[in-house]
Amino acid sequence: MGPSFCVDCLEEALGVHGKPEIFNTDQGSQFTSAAFTGVLQREEIAIRMDGHGRALDNIFVERLWRSLKYEDVYLKGYGTVAELTIGLTQYFAFYHGERAHQALGKRTPNAVYADATGGGASIPDRFGGATTGQRCCAASEAIDVA
Repeated sequence: MGPSFCVDCLEEALGVHGKPEIFNTDQGSQFTSAAFTGVLQREEIAIRMDGHGRALDNIFVERLWRSLKYEDVYLKGYGTVAELTIGLTQYFAFYHGERAHQALGKRTPNAVYADATGGGASIPDRFGGATTGQRCCAASEAIDVA
């Protein structure tokens, strides 16, 4: 994979969701390219890359993608982007709302989030009242619950 696809996705994400404080990637050539890191530097976003042999840095997201592939994508073999989009939406609803997670004491992420017993990352509302996007929705739900 060359850097142009990743740069385009990064630019689109920044335009839609704003800029994060830190951007973490692995050391793939698309992420270490001057084109990709240049966008992050231009936007004054701190760049963090997993060090060689630091597999645990991304263990949570790597485990998520493994689960997604083996529990859904490989089994269903989506034929179109539209089918994939619907399938991923359904899988993540299942993953968060129905699938028990060993690391969460056999509870779902939604249940842990709802009763604030899981620890994990806090989700600050940096979107100034926007009403779309996962982090924004989670931040507004946290405000509503409090």
